[in-house]
Amino acid sequence: MTSHHQNLPTRTTGTAQDDDDAIPDVDTTETSGLLQERLQAYKHACGYLENYITATEKVQKAHAKEYEKVLKTVSDPLKQGHHFDQKLGGIAGLFENIRSNTQGIANSHLETEKTIKGSVLPVLERLHTEIKNKSKELSKGAVKGSKEVDKARNVTQKHIELLGQHTAATSSSGGKVEPSNDPYVIQRGVNHRLNKQIIEENNNRHDLIEIQNSFSSFEAHIIQTFQQALQTFVQCVGGQHERQKAMYSDMVANAQRIPPDFEFKGFVHRNNQLLVDPSAPKRDISQISFPNQNHASTQPLIAGTLERKSRGMGALKGFSTDYYVVTPSKFLHEFKDDDDLRKDPTPELSLYLPDCTIGAVSGEKFNIKGKDASKGKVGSAMAMTHELSFKAHTPADAEKWYSVIKQVAGGTASYTEHVSSPTSPVESRNVSGQQQLPQYQDKNVAPVQTQGLAQGPGVGSAGPMSAGGSGQPNSTPVSGGGVTGSTPTSGVDRKPGQY
Repeated sequence: MTSHHQNLPTRTTGTAQDDDDAIPDVDTTETSGLLQERLQAYKHACGYLENYITATEKVQKAHAKEYEKVLKTVSDPLKQGHHFDQKLGGIAGLFENIRSNTQGIANSHLETEKTIKGSVLPVLERLHTEIKNKSKELSKGAVKGSKEVDKARNVTQKHIELLGQHTAATSSSGGKVEPSNDPYVIQRGVNHRLNKQIIEENNNRHDLIEIQNSFSSFEAHIIQTFQQALQTFVQCVGGQHERQKAMYSDMVANAQRIPPDFEFKGFVHRNNQLLVDPSAPKRDISQISFPNQNHASTQPLIAGTLERKSRGMGALKGFSTDYYVVTPSKFLHEFKDDDDLRKDPTPELSLYLPDCTIGAVSGEKFNIKGKDASKGKVGSAMAMTHELSFKAHTPADAEKWYSVIKQVAGGTASYTEHVSSPTSPVESRNVSGQQQLPQYQDKNVAPVQTQGLAQGPGVGSAGPMSAGGSGQPNSTPVSGGGVTGSTPTSGVDRKPGQY
């Protein structure tokens, strides 16, 4: 205690003479006011700490509510959850672990809030009350004593002033004064009152010294209480932090324990009837069938490669080879090739044979005159009529093609060409300066009939025909055979012009 007393702050006066004055020029409330102010400072410090811990307690409660919101994000079952293995150790088990740990985190915040409210704040609240009581004790003790000292000094000061008045009056009046105003009597009264003043001052001084000495131990108590409260607070909050860290670590560990192929193996096992068998052979179009695959209308009457002479300015290029098909729908289609797989096999040229005029066979060559129907109804209506010259690989092949085309077209050829010009003529357009176009017969010829025909002579094998039925010989002989001078037979049992 001695060392504490030596270190305590003491009040010093300006000069040593102040202690010898009857009325010292010192305010007795300064010391008590200073100590009172110090107690107020500690009370505010305690209040700050209370507010801090109270705010933390509210934050913990708010965190618990926020984690309840976090929990709601995973509270519903997984959508399409049947894709995951419901046993522990998979994705479903992972989310169950997340739910459990998230609920644990929310509960840990609630527990921390209750611990702070029940264990930390009451300690500071009691300390706050102790500081208030200490302040009241100082007010009742030292402050009251200081007031008594001031009162005694005022009484002494009045008698000292009264002594001065009557000593001056005695000197001026020659010693004639009232008995009660005798300076001697007044001086003795001053001594009496000064003694009472000094007693009050010494009592007040003793009280202040006692309070000053008690302040040392009281402040130590305040600081120790602060330390105890903060230690409990940190243990509480730190424990919650460690529990939260452990729960998050458990989530990570649970996720890392899932084998990478765990879910897929289970998925394959549960859905092996729906998944593709990797060991099964690949599909081959040659082994696939579909409705009407082999219907009669899908089978070509004849198919193969033919050479066709280009039209117009392209005639200079000669013949080009393409793939041709005659179908039961009575079309002659031209394709680039017979590959159905590389690209969509769209016809480059389509001739509807019943609407075409079929020329005679001349060796490997034969001609067809008609409109291209591959561009649809509108395109076909606006298309021009062209005479197309075809060339087979051999004369026998030409006869095969011609025979099929003749049957599909429904009759014999309806035009002839110059014997001296076996090549295909150019397009039927009247262009000035070009060669003379072939002369065609009247379109009113008997149509080709494919049903019930007798195998007669080849089309176009007859001699010259009369144009328009006038009986005059045509100047254009039939190609592919000798000119016999007789009209070719069509093999049709009806008269010409009857359809």
